[in-house]
Amino acid sequence: MENAIKDWRGRAYLPGPVPADRTRMFWLAWGAMAAISPLQYGYAALLAQQAAGLTLLAVWIACQAAGALPALHLVRRGRLDVRTALAAGAVLSGVGLAAAALPGGGMSSLLTGGGLATLVGYALLGGLGAGLVYGVCGEVISSWYPERSASRVGLITGAFGYGAVPLVVWAGIAPGATSAAFVVAAVVAVAVIGAAARHLRPAPALWWPDDVDPRTHALDAARLRVTPEAAKQFVLPQALRTRTLPALALILTCAGAVSVFDVIVVAGTGSWAAVALLVALNGTSRSLAMRCSELFGRRRVLAAVLGALALGQVLLAAAAMDAGPVPAGAAMTSAGDGAGATAGGWAGGGVLLWLGVVAAGVGGGAFYPLLASLVREFFGVERAGEIHAVVYSAKALAGLGAVALALLALSMPVAALLTAAALAALPALATPRLRIPGLPATIPL
Repeated sequence: MENAIKDWRGRAYLPGPVPADRTRMFWLAWGAMAAISPLQYGYAALLAQQAAGLTLLAVWIACQAAGALPALHLVRRGRLDVRTALAAGAVLSGVGLAAAALPGGGMSSLLTGGGLATLVGYALLGGLGAGLVYGVCGEVISSWYPERSASRVGLITGAFGYGAVPLVVWAGIAPGATSAAFVVAAVVAVAVIGAAARHLRPAPALWWPDDVDPRTHALDAARLRVTPEAAKQFVLPQALRTRTLPALALILTCAGAVSVFDVIVVAGTGSWAAVALLVALNGTSRSLAMRCSELFGRRRVLAAVLGALALGQVLLAAAAMDAGPVPAGAAMTSAGDGAGATAGGWAGGGVLLWLGVVAAGVGGGAFYPLLASLVREFFGVERAGEIHAVVYSAKALAGLGAVALALLALSMPVAALLTAAALAALPALATPRLRIPGLPATIPL
């Protein structure tokens, strides 16, 4: 473009005025992400306590992870506008939350009428709707905050983590009102995401805020030492041929499986306060981790986050060993009383339980925005959305891993938690060795 300016790497910018409603667009995207949180964390905490519920959660995670990539592909190429995508996401997310409220839907056999309705409404349609909202909101906000996209996207993905806290608290205080809580969440989701659909719009191509000099920003030595930029702007086929992209996907698969499993197993203790704390930390730790990564580097902070996640599993395993057995017949409650169900036949745990919840909560969500920012750092910003969507699609495998761990926890909670600790610890050890693609191997890490 004729009016574009370029930095020392050849990246083009079109500086322009900051729209007056940019802040409002951010908060609308934040609200939309919070509105879809009950679909994952609320359902995992309250309804995914038997094989049928776990299967539904795994299908939902697969649909949510798979829905983000085609949505971004269509939006980027102008075949689907943001308003239409978010409007569809509002309707589908509302349907998913309403289906989760069906009596017995989360706990009954998938072959019954309620189970089939929940499979289609919650797992399939709700998953696709959440994928649309998650992918489009992240893309829009990153386009309006190119000078600090990592921190801003980290803030809205944090809302996806802690947005389910009100639902969990409500159901914990009044277990019989779980279905009503999901109905209210459905109404809120349709209203909030619908408002986002009306106002959100992507920034123009190559847009950059005119109050920040892009060439000075690109030459900021202090920033580049901590968060270096990509060797070049990769396109998706080039990124797929590197070793780094599969490594990032594997990290997300392992950590994502442990993160969802933690919500299920902590819900099994019967302490809704512990579940609420876990979910709250899952979200709030994301923005904190992004701020730390700007001071100490993405890879170091990611390794620390995964280490905290692994430590949380060890502490929870110790709590499970110290806790007394649950009386016979109390292993499961009704679908409407998910907060009182037990996923592994253990309850209590005292101080070890709370320490495990804190460590698992701090590590259980922060890796998502860190991986997204590493995609930008490794592969450039021009196709970061599409490349990250491929990495994020590995969450479908993470859902299967979470279900496998939860099924193991039904009979052997300690073994399941120690397995989860290994799944988090191995990527933590490998993360510092990640290398920016395209740089010579002789350049030290």
